[in-house]
Amino acid sequence: QLVESGGGLVQPGGSLRLSCAASGFTMDYHAMGWFRQAPGKERERVSCISGSGGTTTYTDSVKGRFAISRDNSKSTVYLRMNSLKPEDTAIYFCAASTFYGNCNANFTSWGQGTQVTVSS
Repeated sequence: QLVESGGGLVQPGGSLRLSCAASGFTMDYHAMGWFRQAPGKERERVSCISGSGGTTTYTDSVKGRFAISRDNSKSTVYLRMNSLKPEDTAIYFCAASTFYGNCNANFTSWGQGTQVTVSS
């Protein structure tokens, strides 16, 4: 099970930190990803982190603003979002890859999502 938290309403230029708590499996053996879906748009992958945390990826639109991290001892993955823009408004989901998967693997376990709204 994956449970996201930390979403909310923030002004442009503001920051949020999303958390995703995993339970029922050993998160260490899975790459973890953050995805988002805005109204009327397809879901896109925002960021991914390998099981060890040694590899991270970001979609171009968030590079330099977002940072993904994980604490396997707490079975939690985070997404720090800075310099938020209105176009970052979306539902953000975390997901776990297949067992021993990397960031190129399929993501097969999903949370329910947390809403992020960037507006003045």
